[in-house]
Amino acid sequence: MSTFNRKAVETVKIDWKPNKNSDTPLYIQIITYFTEQISCGSWIGGQNLPSQRQLAKLFDVNRSTIVEATTELISMGLLETSYGGGTRVTQDNWMHMLHAGSPHWQSYIEAGAFQSNHSAVQLINQFEFEPGYVRMCTGELSPDVIQKELVKEAMDRIAGKDLELNYSNPYGSPGLRLAIQRHLKHRGIDVPISGILIVSGAIQALHLISSGMVPVKSKVYVESPSYLESLNIFQSSGSYLVPIPMDRNGILPWMIPNASASGGNSLLYTIPTFQNPTGRVMSLERRKELLKCCVKNNIPIIEDDTLCDLWLDVPPPPSLKSMDSNNNVIYIGSMSKCFSPGLRVGWVVGPEGIIRRLADVKMQMDYGVSTLSQQIAQELFESGLYEKGLSNIRESLRKRRQLMAEMLEIYFSDLATWTIPFGGFFIWLKLKGKISAQQVFEIALKEKILVPPGSIYDSDCSACFRLSYGFLSEEEMESGTRRLAEIIRRLKN
Repeated sequence: MSTFNRKAVETVKIDWKPNKNSDTPLYIQIITYFTEQISCGSWIGGQNLPSQRQLAKLFDVNRSTIVEATTELISMGLLETSYGGGTRVTQDNWMHMLHAGSPHWQSYIEAGAFQSNHSAVQLINQFEFEPGYVRMCTGELSPDVIQKELVKEAMDRIAGKDLELNYSNPYGSPGLRLAIQRHLKHRGIDVPISGILIVSGAIQALHLISSGMVPVKSKVYVESPSYLESLNIFQSSGSYLVPIPMDRNGILPWMIPNASASGGNSLLYTIPTFQNPTGRVMSLERRKELLKCCVKNNIPIIEDDTLCDLWLDVPPPPSLKSMDSNNNVIYIGSMSKCFSPGLRVGWVVGPEGIIRRLADVKMQMDYGVSTLSQQIAQELFESGLYEKGLSNIRESLRKRRQLMAEMLEIYFSDLATWTIPFGGFFIWLKLKGKISAQQVFEIALKEKILVPPGSIYDSDCSACFRLSYGFLSEEEMESGTRRLAEIIRRLKN
């Protein structure tokens, strides 16, 4: 065997430690060290790295620091990994040369305003589309549930019409906005078409709001736990999240600080219907109380209502927006969760001045949502295919929810507590005893099971998981819950 080949199968040699007294974050020091060793040729393609546990011990850092550094190095193309097979230096010599002779891109990456996702979220995003993984994390409908035939029917109908393939109106297609206006009116929201903006899903709506109209250092009150905690949308714009406790009826309005007393700008983000990640539904009385509290304290509300159409037992209480007589609520809706993520069609409803501002910011970003997607969405609404599809989707989700409830009862009755939701597709699981959900997540990832730990939604939820029954097949649901329970039992013993 040649010297080169012998070296390639060896584990890299490390005789360095990060400086804990430095102002540079530890994971950045580790990234810099790895990059230098690879670019100068000290480490070559194919060489193995010590395990994460060993690296944490060598560098005297937390394992999460190692995960954060190696995840970034993988995204840079310098490391590669396959769970079960360890992590190694990539064989891509061109990438090594690029990092050897190019500017220090990491410093530019770190200088960017947009913050990185939580390391667990990055890992889930990395492996979610890899074959062989059981996706207990996925917050979308299964391809078997999505109404493909109805979408095809809508496409056939618009094919016989005069297609619009130019840039869209900055606010979105007038035809689609009229269709959404009618759709919202059935749900008690009476709004002029000038108060509706079409966006590429709810995520874009939040980006527009955070970057286009929220001052730096604003406080964003969120439910604890909250989906928004798993993202860095508002934090990247210079705001920070303030968690507010919940009970089974929703957020506790009396725990929200008085805006004038706390100083600075503030707003509230809430998912009152089938809350993500807990699946809870805010009661009608609590909604009225929340509206009253926020108006009194001059706190605008962002209502994320993207799951409202996925009720499985009885329709939920009226939306906050439908009861908003003070124009204090910006309302976000979407077809992504309830019908088809791939269409990327959502909407924002609010005062005309707000919509005008968001439309201006949006045109600077992408020059409009796909006109073809908008025409399909319009046809779905106008033809009644959307409501027909929802009826089919609800029936499928009821069966999946029932199966998940049965699997949890079989495998988790002595391991955790949970509540079966009235709609949506999330179940919030709280482990019994002193078990770390992060540790379960890491072991499950090695066994090709993706399940998000509660800590990505709130740091106080380290013993919780969010499970989704919307995407899994029956076989995956049984296999995933059984194997996840086995991992937890091993840790308990």
